[in-house]
Amino acid sequence: MHRLIIASLRKGAGKTSIIVGLGRAMGKKIGYLKPFGDRLLYRKKRLWDYDAALVTRIFQLAENPEEMSIGFDHSKLRFMYDEAGIRQKLGEVLANTEAGKEVVFLEGGRELGYGMSVHLDPISLARFTGGSLLFVVSGDEGTILDDVAFIKAHLHSGEPRLAGVILNQIQDVEDFRNSYLDSIRKLEVPVLGLLPLRSELTRLSLAVLAEALFAKVVSGEQGLQGIVRNIFVGAMSTDAALRNPFFMKGEKLLITSGDRSDMILAALEGDTAGIVITNNILPPANILSRASERGVPLLLVAADTYEAARQVDGIERLLTSEDTAKIELLAQMMREHVDLGRVLGG
Repeated sequence: MHRLIIASLRKGAGKTSIIVGLGRAMGKKIGYLKPFGDRLLYRKKRLWDYDAALVTRIFQLAENPEEMSIGFDHSKLRFMYDEAGIRQKLGEVLANTEAGKEVVFLEGGRELGYGMSVHLDPISLARFTGGSLLFVVSGDEGTILDDVAFIKAHLHSGEPRLAGVILNQIQDVEDFRNSYLDSIRKLEVPVLGLLPLRSELTRLSLAVLAEALFAKVVSGEQGLQGIVRNIFVGAMSTDAALRNPFFMKGEKLLITSGDRSDMILAALEGDTAGIVITNNILPPANILSRASERGVPLLLVAADTYEAARQVDGIERLLTSEDTAKIELLAQMMREHVDLGRVLGG
């Protein structure tokens, strides 16, 4: 049985995607825990973590996502458990999860210190379970060097065991290898893989977009699995938009008011993935019909165009269980760029 605690020093490093890719690439029976949930979902009067639900669906795990997290709230956890109580509860949950499994991933919170006051930070998890810490590090070159140096300075005693680091979302892998890898190796922190930045993994699906915006899908539902490559805010005249090269880009998302029929029709005649209809103005029936024919989702929101654009810009690009191409790409990247044997201590 291998226990891997997946951690990062900073938010958005890509821990869950790494877990999904590793799980697929290893071809082993895996288990998963997110002891301190930080992406809370409320569904049918039940609470669970988004990542726990995602991994459950992708790997068809028998465990309930609700049971993969001990808690979500600092104050409630402090009231319910002391350190000994957390250790005992974690042991119980882990024993149930790892039955029949070959590898169990325990995912840490959004940052290294998240959960430390309630003894559910990644380092505490590694100490309580005897698992190995695997850090996912991403960012620009300076940030990566800083983070690896921090890991070296604070995890040098061998307890808990450091499996190593996976360097994620590298803009130019060859240049990074030639310019910076020697500096990292001198820190004697095992580098288990260098993963290139793949734009396909950062693209937003219309289904995720609709859910994040709490939008009403008024037409084109069949296109919700489409992917957005470009975003265009239609706040100018239609003539000006048609002269704008960005409007002609493929698989675009148009954000515009529902009374801009000319703009919407122009977008529907081009390569458009979806349209966010703002100001809660429903377009005429002919536009709804045309969108349905083209399979272009129309997402109706109450916000104005500026606010809707701001909301879209702030949406986290989360993986979904329907993103089969992304999941297979993640597995392929792990096979090609990560030393899977060393990840498991081989």
